[in-house]
Amino acid sequence: MWPPDPEPGPDPAPAGRPPPGAPVPGLRALLRSRKGRLLLAESGLSFITFVCYVASSASAFLTAPLLEFLLALFFLFADAMQLNDKWQGLCWPMMDFLRCVTAALIYFAISITAVAKYSDGASKAAGVFGFFATIVFAIDFYLIFNDVAKFLKQGDSADETTANKEEEENSDSDSD
Repeated sequence: MWPPDPEPGPDPAPAGRPPPGAPVPGLRALLRSRKGRLLLAESGLSFITFVCYVASSASAFLTAPLLEFLLALFFLFADAMQLNDKWQGLCWPMMDFLRCVTAALIYFAISITAVAKYSDGASKAAGVFGFFATIVFAIDFYLIFNDVAKFLKQGDSADETTANKEEEENSDSDSD
């Protein structure tokens, strides 16, 4: 009770959970992967672009970088905590693909507008960082698209072989 014991014994951590204050176990491995580095670059560039838009006269565009920053952090957290394995009902690759496609298109549009329409330095810097973010998001959705296409091709070839076997078994050809 109160006052607390001078030296309380360490509480055993529940099975499967790291002790409080310990780093997230999947975060280090994720940041070493290509996807983790892309998510980190996306969130970093989105935050820098957001700060530049806040300081510029093109502050009408600050919502898009803020939203993309928060979404990139969510996907970084979700991948680190392996939520895609825990929540099977969501189509994670499609959500990530749509996030990257929309982010690339929106960043491209607002970056062109910021560079062409506004003359202050912060708007120009936001536009340049927005172009860099466009490239990073485009690389990410290209890689996601290739992974999904490869997965679908493997599924199609397995379906074709199963369908061919079933067709051969059900055929009524009498060749004798």
